[in-house]
Amino acid sequence: MARRFLYVIAILVALVLAGAILWNLFQDRIIRFALVPTLPFAAAAGSGPDYGKAEAWVARPDLKDDPARWTPPGITRGSAQTVGVFYVHPTTYLARDRWNGPLDDKDANDRLRLFVSSQASAFNGIGAIWAPRYRAATFGSFLTDQKSATQAIDFAYADVLRAFDTFVAAQPADRPIILAGHSQGSLHLMRLMRDRIAGKPIAKRIVAAYLVGWPISVTADLPAMGLPGCTTAAEAGCVLDWQSFAEPADPHLIVEVYERTRGLTGASRKGTPMLCVNPLTGAPEGVAPASANLGAIVPQQGLGGGDLVPAKTGARCDASGFLLIGRDPGGYDGYIMPGQNFHVFDYALFWANIRADAARRLAGFPR
Repeated sequence: MARRFLYVIAILVALVLAGAILWNLFQDRIIRFALVPTLPFAAAAGSGPDYGKAEAWVARPDLKDDPARWTPPGITRGSAQTVGVFYVHPTTYLARDRWNGPLDDKDANDRLRLFVSSQASAFNGIGAIWAPRYRAATFGSFLTDQKSATQAIDFAYADVLRAFDTFVAAQPADRPIILAGHSQGSLHLMRLMRDRIAGKPIAKRIVAAYLVGWPISVTADLPAMGLPGCTTAAEAGCVLDWQSFAEPADPHLIVEVYERTRGLTGASRKGTPMLCVNPLTGAPEGVAPASANLGAIVPQQGLGGGDLVPAKTGARCDASGFLLIGRDPGGYDGYIMPGQNFHVFDYALFWANIRADAARRLAGFPR
């Protein structure tokens, strides 16, 4: 009996080891198989959200239930809303049954509210936040080069573009604007800057663009976006981006996509420098110790809510353009992506510093 038990244990250990080996060797293929839709792209019926109506927005100044108004204990929302903030949320639809998420999917909407409360809320000290609902491309769209994936991303972008036009029309003509996004949202904002900001009068109204969690080429993307990357903490009219990894970091999944794609200028991104602005310093250079971190949001349950914890982690931009935070700071288990990628927490890790950064750039913004 004891010998049989040992055999069972040995078999289980062997299976676990085999699974670990297969995961390490083929994790890219396994992830794609699990998340990339197999059906062809089909545009959703109807004209999409009517951004003239309140229900097309998850955050807007006149909404009674607005997750962007959340603040962690000890922080109060600002009363002087002197900036219009246009925030575009990251990917919230994870299923592979279609290429674009429907607006009424409960799981996606739960994630949407969590991201708005933990990310867009960083700007509620100075800004009136507008965050559109849009038919975002599903997660698998970013794991393949299929034509359907490109069509899904373009379809989502069309919603974001219409929402931005509605947002701008609702702002006083002289009101400063902050653009903020994450992941897929930042990708859409990059294109939006090329199509709606670059070379136009509205560019002078942009306090800053926080295009976090998506790789931006300094030479192949930024010139088409109309604003430079931020170089100092007090600079206004510039772009910030960072992608957070604990060490030892393995960002090869991002690097592979980055190097085989073309930037907004039409030039190849391969071999070009990646924009990284350290959220703890407001500049690309320098190593910031944990003591420089004014407060990270550490979730209480899942991704929602949480306390503000000072000195949670330091950060530095490495030579390849990724933001390294040192060893895993703890408290974020269950949502860390392959390669020690803290993508989901790009905002949460530096929430109080982002809040201070936006206020500082607004103070230096020419009126």
